[in-house]
Amino acid sequence: MKLGTAIAEIMKREGIEILCGYPVNHLIEHAAAADIRPVMVRQERIGIHMADAISRVTSGRTIGAFCMQHGPGAENAMGGVAQCYGESVPVLVLPMGYARRLANIEPNFSSSQAMKAFAKSAEPINIAAEVCNIFRRAFTKLKNGRGGPVIVEIPADMWNEEVPEPLNYTPVLRTRYGADPVHVKQAAALLMSAKRPVIYAGQGVHYAKAWPQLRRLAERLAIPVTTSLGGKSSFPETHPLSLGSGGLAVPRAVPKFLGEADVIFGIGCSFTETSFGIAMPKGKTIIHSTLDPAHLNKDVEARIGLVGDAGLVLDALLEEINRSVNADRDASTVAAEIAASHKEWLAKWMPKLTSNDAPLNPYRVLWDLQHTVDIKNTIITHDAGSPRDQLSPFWKPVEPLSYIGWGKTTQLGYGLGLAMGAKLAKPDKLCINVWGDAAIGFTGMDFETAVRERIPIMSILLNNFSMAIELKVMPISTEKYRSTDISGDYAAMARAFGGHGERVTKPEDIIPAIRRGIQKTKEGIPVLLEFITSKETEVSRPGT
Repeated sequence: MKLGTAIAEIMKREGIEILCGYPVNHLIEHAAAADIRPVMVRQERIGIHMADAISRVTSGRTIGAFCMQHGPGAENAMGGVAQCYGESVPVLVLPMGYARRLANIEPNFSSSQAMKAFAKSAEPINIAAEVCNIFRRAFTKLKNGRGGPVIVEIPADMWNEEVPEPLNYTPVLRTRYGADPVHVKQAAALLMSAKRPVIYAGQGVHYAKAWPQLRRLAERLAIPVTTSLGGKSSFPETHPLSLGSGGLAVPRAVPKFLGEADVIFGIGCSFTETSFGIAMPKGKTIIHSTLDPAHLNKDVEARIGLVGDAGLVLDALLEEINRSVNADRDASTVAAEIAASHKEWLAKWMPKLTSNDAPLNPYRVLWDLQHTVDIKNTIITHDAGSPRDQLSPFWKPVEPLSYIGWGKTTQLGYGLGLAMGAKLAKPDKLCINVWGDAAIGFTGMDFETAVRERIPIMSILLNNFSMAIELKVMPISTEKYRSTDISGDYAAMARAFGGHGERVTKPEDIIPAIRRGIQKTKEGIPVLLEFITSKETEVSRPGT
C-alpha cells in the first residue's frame, strides 16, 4: 500500500469525510480515491479556518483536516495554524515537506520545525512503516486534552514508498479525566455558601457537551451565568439567569455582576488575559475548572483548581451539591435584577438598534438580522474588529454551538472560512459570517470558493468605506493621506463569482434583502449582502 493510500485510509477510519486543501499535495488525490471530499480554497489560511469550524461545531467529534504544498503553501498557512493554537481548536494539518535529503538545508521551510512553537505537536514522516504510529500519536493528541493543531509533515519523496499490509490502525481512544474529589467538595461548599456567585463558562463546555449540566448547576443554586466569546451559546441567553457573553464589548449586566460577585466559578475556560475578553475583577474568590493544569494561576489566582473535563467536573459538583440542596433555589430576585439591568442597558442602545438613518447604522442591520433569521437553526460568527463588538453583546443564541465566537487572536477575514466550514459540517443550518470592508480585503476572494464548492453560506458585509476603529489612532495620516479609506463594490464581486449579491442602502430594505438571501441559500446559492453603513465606533464597554 502506497503511503498516500495508507494516510487516506487512516483518516477515513478516524471519521474524516472532508479534506480542505490547496495543491500541490498528493494527499488530495489519495483522499478523493478514498471518497474523502477535497475542498479546494483560494488561499491556505481560509482552508485551515474551514477545518477549524468543522472541529468546533462538532465539539471535536469530527476532526477538521487541511493539507497544502511544501514551501510557499506551508508558509502561507502559518497564520491559520496560529489562530487554531490561540483558540485551542483541534485541527489536523498535513503539509507536504521538502524531500528528506533537503528538508534541513536552509532556506528550505520545514513545517514540523517552524510550526512547532504554535502546535500541540509537530512530526515529520521519515519512515513509511511508521505511518500508523505517527498518526496514532497525532489523533490521540487531537481527541484528548485541550485542543490545538497537530502537524504531520509528509516529505515530497515519500509518496511511492510502501506501507506494510494489512494496515495496522484502529481509531484511537477518546478519554476524559475529572477533578480531585476533595477539591470538588470544597468547590461545592464554596458555591453553596456564596452570597453573589457568578458562573463564567468557556468553550470547554462545548467540547465536553456539558450544556445540560451547566444549566442544571445554574438553576439549582440560582447562579447568574456569563460566557467567554468562545463559550457563547453554551448557556441560552434568553434564560432568566443569563448575563450575556463578553468580549471587548459586553452587556452591562456582565461587569456589574462580576464586580459585585464574591465567588466566580470558571468552567471550561482558561481565564487568559486578552483585550478581547472579559477582564476579571481583582480580589475575587476564584474556582477554576480547566482541562489544562497549565492554565491554573496563569492569569488569575485560583482558590480552588478543578482539573478535568467540564462535563465530569459539573457532574461531580452537582452530585455533591444535591446531597445538601435537593430543590432549585428561588431565582426570582436575582432574575429580576438581571432583567432590570438588561432593560436599562437595551434602552440606552435601542436608538442605534432601531435607527432609521442612512447610511445605515450597523447595529440596526444586526438587530434586524437577529429578528429575521430562525435563531435556533442558525450558526453565526463574527469577524475581527467592529463586527465582533457590534454583534456579540446583542445576539442571543439559544442552542449550543450556534455561535462561533473567538478573539484571543483576531486575524481579519477569519469568519468567512468559519462559516463555510460550519456549513460543510452542518448543511441543514443557515450559516452566517458578519464582517467588515477591512476583513473582506483579506479573504474576500474565497467567496468564490463558496460558489465553486457549492457551500451556500450567507455573508453579511458592513461596508463603511473606512477603517473606522482606526480613525481615532490615525488622525494625521487620515487627514493628510486618507490612510484609513478603503472601498469596493463587493455585492458586484459576489455576482461576478456566480453568487447572489445585493447592496442595501435604506433601512426599509434590510429585512427584505435578508429574506431573499435566506431563500437563495436554500436554493444552494452563496449570498453576500452588502450594507452601506455609517462609521459607527461606539461599542458597549463596561460602564456604558
